[in-house]
Amino acid sequence: MALAVLRRLSGALALLLVILAGAFALLEAMPGEPGAAFEDARVPPDQRDRIRALYGLDRPAPERFLRFVGAALRFEWGYSFSHHRPVTAVLGAALPWTLLLGGAALALEFGLGIPLGLWAARRAGSAADHLVRATTLAIWAMPSFWLGLLLLLLFSFGLGALPAGGVSTAGADLWSPLPRALDLLRHLALPALALGLPAAATTARFVRAGLLEVAGEPYLAAARARGLSESRILWGHALRAAAAPIVQLFGLTLAGLLSGALAVEVVFAWPGLGRVTYDALAARDYPVLLAGATLSAATVLAGSFLAELLHAALDPRVRRG
Repeated sequence: MALAVLRRLSGALALLLVILAGAFALLEAMPGEPGAAFEDARVPPDQRDRIRALYGLDRPAPERFLRFVGAALRFEWGYSFSHHRPVTAVLGAALPWTLLLGGAALALEFGLGIPLGLWAARRAGSAADHLVRATTLAIWAMPSFWLGLLLLLLFSFGLGALPAGGVSTAGADLWSPLPRALDLLRHLALPALALGLPAAATTARFVRAGLLEVAGEPYLAAARARGLSESRILWGHALRAAAAPIVQLFGLTLAGLLSGALAVEVVFAWPGLGRVTYDALAARDYPVLLAGATLSAATVLAGSFLAELLHAALDPRVRRG
């Protein structure tokens, strides 16, 4: 088991290096030069040359890539062109907001998806089940940014019940802690819904399919023969038996929520990693883009690795394999 874990870990690290090389090559292929200073005609040519030398942009691309990888191994991401401060400080300021948004979306996904999947599985084949399947499929197929725009149209511009973007109301830093927390929750509601509802639809469909797959197992019939209620059978026996794919989905979704929130953060002006990456792309801030790509890829690979470990812990057949 330990050898298999080391094999998977080394494979994930090799894949991360390939992803970084691809991201670096794509940035190198972009027209123009990094940083706004190189696009400004008012900057003298000799000053541009000094800026290139300062950031190491006068060196060949392979050398710059190796330097980036070496610095990344020491958790040194360089200096941001647009923010004029270390990249670690830029990402460190944005990361808590992405974690907050991702955590709220994850709670919504499993808090809504698992009960909805159970409810649909208990009514398999009924009109209610068909309605749940059609609704979850429609929500799952809807792009997150489009769902976010619909939520803005309904709750912000239509009803005026929730703010349209940002993380706080102007002047909220002067309020007492409880009103500030409630104001933050109001600003969090719409982006969390835009990110969490499609994931909840996916989870509901996974839970329903997993429960129906084990519905005919003999031990469930034996549990019914012993007089156990349907709710206890579903929650205590069937859901546990169908837990392996749900756990895998949890690991993959966790990574996706943290790394795939760019569109939602841009729509709602949420100051997380997605918004920082979007702004860095517009400013051609290569150090921030490379660091963001590294963090995003590492999060996805870590989530996949965690999903495999949890699956192996639940299923002895996977451990033996």
